[in-house]
Amino acid sequence: MTHEIVSPRRCRPGDKVAVLSPSWAAPALFPAVHDQAMRRLRDELGLEPVEYPTTRALASPAERAGDLMTAFADPDIRAVMATIGGDDQITVLRHLDPDVVRADPKPFLGYSDNTNLLNWLWFHGIEGVHGGSTQVHLGPGPSPDAEHLTSLRAALFGGDVTLAPVARTRDMGLRWDDPAALTDAPPDAPAEPWTWSGPQRVVTGQTWGGNIEILRWTLEVGRFVRPVEAYAGCVLALEASEEMPSPEEHARGLRNLGERGVLGAASALLWARPFASGPGHERTVEEASAWRAEHRDQVLRAVAEYNPELVVALDVDFGHTSPQWVLPYGGQVTVDGVARTVTAHFS
Repeated sequence: MTHEIVSPRRCRPGDKVAVLSPSWAAPALFPAVHDQAMRRLRDELGLEPVEYPTTRALASPAERAGDLMTAFADPDIRAVMATIGGDDQITVLRHLDPDVVRADPKPFLGYSDNTNLLNWLWFHGIEGVHGGSTQVHLGPGPSPDAEHLTSLRAALFGGDVTLAPVARTRDMGLRWDDPAALTDAPPDAPAEPWTWSGPQRVVTGQTWGGNIEILRWTLEVGRFVRPVEAYAGCVLALEASEEMPSPEEHARGLRNLGERGVLGAASALLWARPFASGPGHERTVEEASAWRAEHRDQVLRAVAEYNPELVVALDVDFGHTSPQWVLPYGGQVTVDGVARTVTAHFS
């Protein structure tokens, strides 16, 4: 990439981390899951969570932005973690001050609607972390997924992580208003292996992307978008939301990236395993597998049209499905089309 990115200093054991709700404040409605996530931040990761006025409150964009700025300005806070995504974080961005963040860069962790903040940070030259929602990945169940904890530790404390295909996957967990959500393992299903396509070569590049639906909003609004040259050589990491847009909708999103030139400028593409079943759209294991196959077909058609030299890995587990691996956003990832591995580098 021609766009320079600063890697923030990683945490040390005992550091304070801000836990915020820059989009939807799920902890306001499901406090028991949130409280368990805060205990696990202390017990599993050795960090001290710090909450803010809007962490557990449904608040205005300006109020949520105020908490973000307060956290980034506090020298004692060494990372900022989102509780969950949502659908209106784009309205928070105009209230943010990049000079505050540049003065003391620190890791911001989130995905889904937090793609807005991740891209805003990237636009202003600061590396983020794609993945991790305390409410989703740390709070529910008997324990956090091992894959998530392994990559989350690297994202917070530094180091390299080689992602591995998961044996089993799940879309929805147990309802958070059910006490069993705190203790019981949610049902899951066998996971298809990753699918590889393109040249057999090794690519290392800075990541860019996130939730493809949010990126369509970003491109439509036109703020915090750089000339296509800034994306040259990037590893595109794209994932789909729990709303389960159709394969055709994602084909249109990829087409937009292709027409803008971003798909052609990239050196590799990671496509996350898409959400396939949820309330109102329940699918059997076989139907879910067919749904994901339709997505793979659409992705590969777009790649064939706009950049057939891309190294491509499909159904990599960094999106809305669980277990979830965490990736750098603007940091380095190695996509090895020979050994068929993906390694995240958290400097």
